[in-house]
Amino acid sequence: MEETLTSPKMAEIDLINSLEKISSEIPDRILKLEGFIQKENQKEQLEIIIFRGFSSSTTHPIEIDSEKKVIALNYIIKNFKLYKAPLTETGENFIRENENSVFFLNQKNWI
Repeated sequence: MEETLTSPKMAEIDLINSLEKISSEIPDRILKLEGFIQKENQKEQLEIIIFRGFSSSTTHPIEIDSEKKVIALNYIIKNFKLYKAPLTETGENFIRENENSVFFLNQKNWI
């Protein structure tokens, strides 16, 4: 499985903020980002949910100021999962997943 690193090039793009912008234009989609934060020699699970242009983390505190990066720590996103909102208990909302960080930067892949 290929890991998506936050490289200097990705830092320029600011992946999460770019995904939030797309999410704000497609209000019936939820994008779940799965990865980890590297702290010293340990990996901490990271999960971020993007819905209607806003991010929320189920594992770490995040920045709510739109002028700042959502996660100030070094992180690696390994997987992206797209769901149709609202979520239901049956799990029939799943649309697709991808490990490539630029896949969901194309708005057509949210449909």
